[in-house]
Amino acid sequence: MKHRVFGITGWKNSGKTTLTERLVAELVGRGWKVSTVKHAHHGFDIDKEGTDSYRHRAAGAGEVAIVSGLRWALMHELAGEEEPSLDDILERLAECDLVLVEGYKRESQLKIEARRRSAREHTPLSINDPNIVAIAADHPQPGETLPVFGIDDIPAIASFIEKVTGLKP
Repeated sequence: MKHRVFGITGWKNSGKTTLTERLVAELVGRGWKVSTVKHAHHGFDIDKEGTDSYRHRAAGAGEVAIVSGLRWALMHELAGEEEPSLDDILERLAECDLVLVEGYKRESQLKIEARRRSAREHTPLSINDPNIVAIAADHPQPGETLPVFGIDDIPAIASFIEKVTGLKP
């Protein structure tokens, strides 16, 4: 299955998660079915010690599915395996109109770079990444050649994403 994919990238504390969250709400409000993939550079756990599913994993289960009438989740322990590629993860997602990918700085999907004045200054990622097609910033970007959006102008950013991903002609 081939998904439409668009990325939100940026340095730590640049506003990626807030931007992703707000874009999901805007795009879903426009009637699109949106999924997300979040890349974490550190260990994380979506389970809590003491729960049945945690106990299953602690006992050595390679995969644990938790299922209820409201949602289900599948946890897969890598146990020394390589981290799956973004393409591997995308293949596991159900059909949707758009997948927003947060992080994955080095992947080749089209992306918007989030920039916040309060984030520690770094070299703009767009300098070395031709897949960054726009900037969302909370401060002026003099000399920037890519389209620049105010980081809070969610309707305009969502319209741009619709256009570049082909959601709307």
